[in-house]
Amino acid sequence: MTFAFDALLVVLVLLNFAALASSRMRAMIHLTALQGVVLGILPLVQPEHAWNWELAGLGAAAVAIKAGIIPALMHHAMREVHIRREIEPLLGFIPSLLLGAAGTGLAVVFANTLPLGAFAGGTLVVWTSFSTLLAGFIVLTTRRAAITQVVGYLILENGIYVFGLLLLDALPFLVEVGVLLDLLVAVFVMGIILNHIQAAFSSQDTTRLSLLKE
Repeated sequence: MTFAFDALLVVLVLLNFAALASSRMRAMIHLTALQGVVLGILPLVQPEHAWNWELAGLGAAAVAIKAGIIPALMHHAMREVHIRREIEPLLGFIPSLLLGAAGTGLAVVFANTLPLGAFAGGTLVVWTSFSTLLAGFIVLTTRRAAITQVVGYLILENGIYVFGLLLLDALPFLVEVGVLLDLLVAVFVMGIILNHIQAAFSSQDTTRLSLLKE
């Protein structure tokens, strides 16, 4: 179980890098869906926790929402706005990838300084969480298209979810499910915002929102 848990965390980080380097929106949506599958499996293979129906329910909810419902909503939004690629991001794809790699390295150093007790995979969980948070933040703040900014938000939330694995004993199941429901509601709200931006500007470039200021 320990090997599977560690391997899935590494896969999650690799998916972060793939998202940072991708310009195709469909590919980015697929990458976040794969992250959702990984996140759904992680609670089931976490070495400190035996399999139970509560963890199975959490994993199933994560897969259903992160790898099923949300990607379907994103694909629908992409079809509505007829946009396939991210054009001229504020920070290029290669610099974004290098920044993500540097941030991951710093996250590893920082995680090694934390007192994580007896949890064997704690250090790996922490730096994976921070790396995912940073990757999501980079996508969220450096991409112009509203859809890819939503993808960045999803990746950032995935980092929070990973960090929550350290707290499965302390947080009740309903709190974890509440995080997933908050994410789903946020995506619905962002979908409404996407439609309004498209209707007003015939574009998903969020920099055009500056035209609204007096």
